[in-house]
Amino acid sequence: MPPTDPSAGSSTDDTLDLKLSEELVELIAHEQPEPHAEGATAHRRGAADLLDSLADWGPVDTPMGAFRLVPVRVERDLRTVTHWMNDPAVAAFWELDGPETVAEAHLRAQLDGDGRSVPCLGVLAGVPMSYWEVYRADLDPIARHYPARPHDTGLHLLIGKVAYRGRGIGTHLLRTVADLVLDRRPSCGRVVAEPDLRNVPSVSAFLSAGFRLSAEIALPDKRAALMIRDRALRRVL
Repeated sequence: MPPTDPSAGSSTDDTLDLKLSEELVELIAHEQPEPHAEGATAHRRGAADLLDSLADWGPVDTPMGAFRLVPVRVERDLRTVTHWMNDPAVAAFWELDGPETVAEAHLRAQLDGDGRSVPCLGVLAGVPMSYWEVYRADLDPIARHYPARPHDTGLHLLIGKVAYRGRGIGTHLLRTVADLVLDRRPSCGRVVAEPDLRNVPSVSAFLSAGFRLSAEIALPDKRAALMIRDRALRRVL
């Protein structure tokens, strides 16, 4: 609480103007329990079996602070995700810019599905700063475009807050999340990703995070770099 101003006169209608930073407001929002938490949690856990209850993975330490994947709640997070998707640097590759209905449809397609893809906010040191999709690549249409193996797990990532870009944070978080997947999903032998080949910074970040470029693949909407992080090589790369 800020100190009172000793020069101010006393008044029965004095009010205290509390100005919370954007980051603190977001942190408080992400600490609140979900409405109807018991039923929502039971449904989420039932649907999330394909990804070994991602919602329960918990935080991990990084050089920048504790990091956690927080599954998206549309009523809480739609405004943030829409804002990030309308950043021109993001829209160029995600193509989800526009009104909130665009991002909402994208999120609900995953949230109303069978749990094979879970959209998440990446919360670093208490600040929501990135958007992630953790998905079962072996159950995704991408499996038709490469020799998929059972339990291959895919990642999509965007750094939403501009202040976190260009500082190597994306590389650290890619390695962190890939290792988190391998730690929490013992049946998964590989973490995969398919960034657009034109997105040179993204491809470079994956390479620096211990992924290897396995192939170039033609997807319906892009030509992609197939990036793979192998469990067997995680201590080497």
